[in-house]
Amino acid sequence: MNLKICIALLSLVAAGTVYAETPAELLNGYAGEAARSAPDFAPSVERGKSFFARKWGVSSKMPNCQSCHGGNLTQEGKHVITGKRIAPLSPLANTKRFTSSAKVEKWFKRNCNDVVGRECTAAEKADLIKFFNNPGVKS
Repeated sequence: MNLKICIALLSLVAAGTVYAETPAELLNGYAGEAARSAPDFAPSVERGKSFFARKWGVSSKMPNCQSCHGGNLTQEGKHVITGKRIAPLSPLANTKRFTSSAKVEKWFKRNCNDVVGRECTAAEKADLIKFFNNPGVKS
């Protein structure tokens, strides 16, 4: 096989493995899912902000999302139990945020269960991502 063809094929294969989703694609996916049960649904920065700051009453150590992520989502947070550093939640400050649906689902599942006491709905996820992508991402 010609060396140029081999290189071209390897480039195509490699390009497929590094493809990442965008926050907008994930937001649209969750919004579309939410719209199936609520046709007028549109993601809301204000609902996302309210959800993020709400004290859910499930855990006294982690009463809300702000407990670990802080009030300025363009800055690092710190897990209140483990002390582990948390990279900025906003994609405006952390370009790796919301670029993998598998990671997003993993963290939404874990964090929603820990803080909210249940899995988050598609509408809640859409609202949160809309809020995290807002230039005024301070809660």
